[in-house]
Amino acid sequence: MPVLLDPDAAAVYKAFQEAGRPAYETLTAPEARAYYAQARFATNPEPPELARVTALAIPAPHGEIPARIYVPRQPRLQNGLSPALVFFHGGGWVIGDLDSHDVVCRQLAVSGALIVISVDYRLAPEHKFPAAADDAIAATKWIAANARELGIDASRLSIGGDSAGGNLAAVVALTARDGDGPKIAGQLLIYPATDFAMTHGSHSEPETSVLLTHSVIRWFRDHYLNGTADIQDWRASPARAKSLAGLPPAYVLTAGADPLRDEGDDYAERLRQAGVPVTYKHYPGQFHGFFTMGKLLRQANLAVSEIGLWLKELG
Repeated sequence: MPVLLDPDAAAVYKAFQEAGRPAYETLTAPEARAYYAQARFATNPEPPELARVTALAIPAPHGEIPARIYVPRQPRLQNGLSPALVFFHGGGWVIGDLDSHDVVCRQLAVSGALIVISVDYRLAPEHKFPAAADDAIAATKWIAANARELGIDASRLSIGGDSAGGNLAAVVALTARDGDGPKIAGQLLIYPATDFAMTHGSHSEPETSVLLTHSVIRWFRDHYLNGTADIQDWRASPARAKSLAGLPPAYVLTAGADPLRDEGDDYAERLRQAGVPVTYKHYPGQFHGFFTMGKLLRQANLAVSEIGLWLKELG
């Protein structure tokens, strides 16, 4: 599929190329994390002001999971409680943290007029699959169980994330559906990774290998998975789940110049075929990762606004 970057996306891509940024696959995981953390200062927009932002420690079998709670100035209260979005950051299960997605979590809290809780799940390769999925599930269950104390309406609890975080959100939704709770109001899947087989066409098209390149995806995969057998496990590849019926309403966002484009498209279509309400948004001229680059890309801020409207429609 031919891909033509939007002018602002093309300018950003050109700037990254001219900066001589090292390829993640040439770095160690700690080096890649440090580089990713620095890059956000050039791309993240100014953070909107909120009523409060506080640290949270979520108990889990292995120890505490760090998290951060974002409370907007005007949440949509019912009986004194706000809807909420549990957010899992992207970064290939290897990089990223609470700070890398701090601004976008603030933006979502404002645009959706709800509480956002960002979860700092364990990263690979120090913690291989299914550590990240286990943390995402444990954190969501704890937040639901303690919703009232957090000022949250448990009946209006959604989950979401970008890239690897979208993968984790899809896994949490499947787990909750299959009886491990809690009830989820909606799932926000921003250019999600859904199938580690990586056989969809967009994984081999030269036009999609922009910032998230084909080789760095393989680097992420090899750091996260224990071996090829994990590819078939739906907790790694949610598209491998036998059925997607009975899942909560989904918002699926994809980008044209993205190796994950086709698997995101396919997952959205399978959700529809299973009877799940799907809101689908495709940005043909953007690349993977654009969502957090609101300082440079107008469509990133548009995406935040449109997602906010969808979150409000959920209730």
